[in-house]
Amino acid sequence: MSRIGKNPIAIPEGVTVDIKDNEITVKGKLGELKQEYSEIDIKIEDGEVILERASEEKEIRSKHGLYRALIQNMITGVSEGYTKELELIGVGYRATNQGQKLEITLGFSHTVVIMLAPEIKVETISAKGKNPVIKLTSHDKQLVGQVAAKIRAYRKPEPYKGKGIKYVGEYIRRKAGKSA
Repeated sequence: MSRIGKNPIAIPEGVTVDIKDNEITVKGKLGELKQEYSEIDIKIEDGEVILERASEEKEIRSKHGLYRALIQNMITGVSEGYTKELELIGVGYRATNQGQKLEITLGFSHTVVIMLAPEIKVETISAKGKNPVIKLTSHDKQLVGQVAAKIRAYRKPEPYKGKGIKYVGEYIRRKAGKSA
């Protein structure tokens, strides 16, 4: 039995879970998320979501834990939301936003302009003497992570000076460089 899959998921107050035609819909104060599923039985009992599988095939066993984790992330997302913070380290690296349009200056000959999905709220924080920070917030964990990774990919942190875009709290392994 999957250790993750057999754990029930508690449904917090203000969140509704509907199951129709192999699609689970989760609604909460921050939004609505849908997920299709197959080969797994999902039931709602006593304010908890319970997942069960029909057989012990390897593919079905792996889907058991997968769908449990996806549903847990959906419930957490619509009730609390997810946030990713990116820090720009480097001379002249800046970030500004106007609505859903994010403009980043990363030392290229041009500014990088990114149009973000309407589900994501973006905020840029630039204080004097500190590195600029891009704060991404949404109810969809996968979307926030994907957008953050895409932004980080424009200028990954390099190991010699540490310049680039990194997640807040991420540790960059530094190298010594040339020795004379």
